[in-house]
Amino acid sequence: MKIRSILLFVLALSVFFIAAGQSDKQSLKTGVLRAGIAKADITPDIPVMLYGYASRKTPSEGIHDHLYARAVAFENGGKKIVMVSTDLGSYTDTLYSVIKKSVMEKFGLKDSEFFLAAIHSHSSPVISLDVNKLHINNVQYTRVLQQKILTVVGDALKNLRPVNTGAGKGYSPVGSNRRETTSDGSVTLGRNPYGVTDKEVLVLKITDTDGKPVGAIFDYATHATSLGPDNMMISGDVLGISEQFVEQILGKDFVSPVFAGASGNIDPWYRILPSFNTENGWIPETVLLGTLLGEEVVHVFMDIKNTLPGGEISSAFEIIQCPRKSLDEKDEELPALDQQKTVPVTITAAHIGNDVAFISFNVEMLTEIGMAIKAGSPFRHTFIITHCNGSSGYLPPAALYKEGGYEINSTHFAIGADDIVIKKALRMLYDLK
Repeated sequence: MKIRSILLFVLALSVFFIAAGQSDKQSLKTGVLRAGIAKADITPDIPVMLYGYASRKTPSEGIHDHLYARAVAFENGGKKIVMVSTDLGSYTDTLYSVIKKSVMEKFGLKDSEFFLAAIHSHSSPVISLDVNKLHINNVQYTRVLQQKILTVVGDALKNLRPVNTGAGKGYSPVGSNRRETTSDGSVTLGRNPYGVTDKEVLVLKITDTDGKPVGAIFDYATHATSLGPDNMMISGDVLGISEQFVEQILGKDFVSPVFAGASGNIDPWYRILPSFNTENGWIPETVLLGTLLGEEVVHVFMDIKNTLPGGEISSAFEIIQCPRKSLDEKDEELPALDQQKTVPVTITAAHIGNDVAFISFNVEMLTEIGMAIKAGSPFRHTFIITHCNGSSGYLPPAALYKEGGYEINSTHFAIGADDIVIKKALRMLYDLK
């Protein structure tokens, strides 16, 4: 009996120590999640050539609303994620590489820890360092932009402190499918109210440990093209105005970066307007739509009651090669391409805790692909981020190639590239989980 009692005691003691050890490991795994957030005005102070429409031949003629770079840094146990949203059109692979190198060297970040995204505003400056291809004002602006990105990342890292986070989602009708079928069966850019759209508005709420709001990351799938080529005023368009609205409502020091979801075939409900019309009390459609989206973000933010401390961080980075359109698949709308057989797709993935993942792509992804990745993700909230870490152009789903249309004619990718990207993205997300 004594031996049996001793054995039972030893077994109980072993179970206790194993449980205690697992608890300690879990505590270490959870750690203390810290976040820092910062914002910098990146509005040009000189006239610049505007992004997005080749028909524009002269520089900008004023400022409707200011442009910003917003950075959020997360850290836990030495692992970091730095996410930068800029109210710009797009980063070329070359410019992204230059900025990334300076950020990596200054702050010691890894490839997988840095997201540099544009919201794809077509009323923002073209950015490049190539003096042979771009207006000198834009080159000067880009040099200043480089330094401001370094500053805003540094400020976010300096501001790191313990936080609580929570995620939620809402829905918005701001975006509409733009692949309109005409009477002759062809597909043109317009409004297709019955087409596929991702209405989801994802919000990550960040508070200090006392519950005071600090910031919010939000994600929505739409082009920032409510303004067309006749507009010569600088603006963040729908997405930029939505950020400004959220910050205005939630407090002076509140920072709320937006990221453009999979929106290659999604435009704002009102699109390519010539100007900000205020005649007879008319509310400019850009302001109306930006405010409508911003209000939904605020509603979701307020509805997130359960914010928690901690949350393990991990991240991953991959560059995959997808098949390129062959020469005989081109038409006159497709830019001249070199003889490479593949197109690079840069994918950066990260997660915070068990519920939230961010996954970014250097492509203009059509919405069906983003929805497929979200549906297959092991995370409850998966933020799809496009126009991030470079640019490889439109990535359409295979089913749309037979329909043709602007996105299909413009893409560098061959049929089937979407399947490769979806599978790789889901593999990366499951590996993080």
